[in-house]
Amino acid sequence: MLTTDKMKDEIINNIQNPRQLEELYRDNKATFRGAFNAVYSDIREHVTAQIWHERLNFETNEISWGTGKELLFVIIASFLAGLVAKIPDFTGINPEYFYPRNISFVVFPLLTAYFLWKQQVNIRKALIAAVAILVSAVYINLLPDNPKSDTLMLACMHLPLFLWAILGYAFAGDSLHTYKRRLDFLRYNGDLVVMTTIILIAGGILSAVTVGLFSLIGLRIEEIYFPYVAIWGLAAAPIVGTYLVQTNPQLVSKVSPVIAKVFTPLVLVMLTIYLSAVVYTGKDPYNDREFLLIFNALLIGVMALILFSIVETSKNTGNKIALFMLLGLAVLTITVNGIALSAIIFRISEWGVTPNRLAVLGGNVLILINLLLVTYRLFHTIKNGDAIAGVENSIALFLPIYGIWTLVVTFVFPVLFGFK
Repeated sequence: MLTTDKMKDEIINNIQNPRQLEELYRDNKATFRGAFNAVYSDIREHVTAQIWHERLNFETNEISWGTGKELLFVIIASFLAGLVAKIPDFTGINPEYFYPRNISFVVFPLLTAYFLWKQQVNIRKALIAAVAILVSAVYINLLPDNPKSDTLMLACMHLPLFLWAILGYAFAGDSLHTYKRRLDFLRYNGDLVVMTTIILIAGGILSAVTVGLFSLIGLRIEEIYFPYVAIWGLAAAPIVGTYLVQTNPQLVSKVSPVIAKVFTPLVLVMLTIYLSAVVYTGKDPYNDREFLLIFNALLIGVMALILFSIVETSKNTGNKIALFMLLGLAVLTITVNGIALSAIIFRISEWGVTPNRLAVLGGNVLILINLLLVTYRLFHTIKNGDAIAGVENSIALFLPIYGIWTLVVTFVFPVLFGFK
């Protein structure tokens, strides 16, 4: 695979050979885009270059509402999501029993159905997804109702991640085994978080204004508005966000890279100060369980930011500063992971194996291996000018592995540990 510098040379040398340019583009679209934009000022007098510039950088300011069928699907799916969220009210099921087990079924099955339909996935793959969701729903609700059960808590925590993996399966469609489609799925998740946040903020402002206006005329609508309108709005937000992101990718195409660029250095500085503070205060994750849990939550959050930032940075392969920051953040995260991993191994050796410790151990080992691969690829990208596609591939490679681990924790751990 060509490096960015070699791609620049190939573009300049073949600017009057449209067929060769097309082959270069299809071989590595991200590298081609970054290299082309970098050399465009030198080749802009060529008509072919002008055409390619428009192709690679075309954006529309108009909002697309998709087809009538898509809009109808989103409306129905949003209504069904609200119905699922209201099941405890309609059936009398204890909300404390229902929501921990079923909150992920409010949105994930409907988003999965949306992509199965949109990608026109064949019947066999659609049935696999449907059966996996149905079995998950039956299984999680048949687990013994023991609030003190560690395996129940782990199953409820990992089930959303398993359903997220099924969503990725539907998103990939017939391109499940291609790394590019897996990375597109990560980009979709980043864009969805941004769009859903915007929708929720706008919905919160609308709700406050609505309730306030009615209160001015002496009508207290809170008891009707929040249990019905607000709940339906919360359930529908990710579905509407997905619809907008898929039909109008330009809406957040510039927001996500900005978030990656802003938060990567901030988190790098924060993590450096935090680790220094841990050493200064003498805080001990080996004997402090609560601190170890916070440490692992920090690890997962930073790992997610690294993956998101790398996927966004790949759009601009020539940004060396961003790559150096990502490398520094990855190295620091490996340090955090090493401390957390050694702490959990210490706790297992001292007090034995429990479901929680084994789940944390497995997750930490997977994250550590993934981080080492990402860091190795980042180092080679900076040192040798390799394409960042190698870093991306090390991310895409691990996505199914995370999915398998969530399956094991959700379905195997409760049986393995006797539902304790």
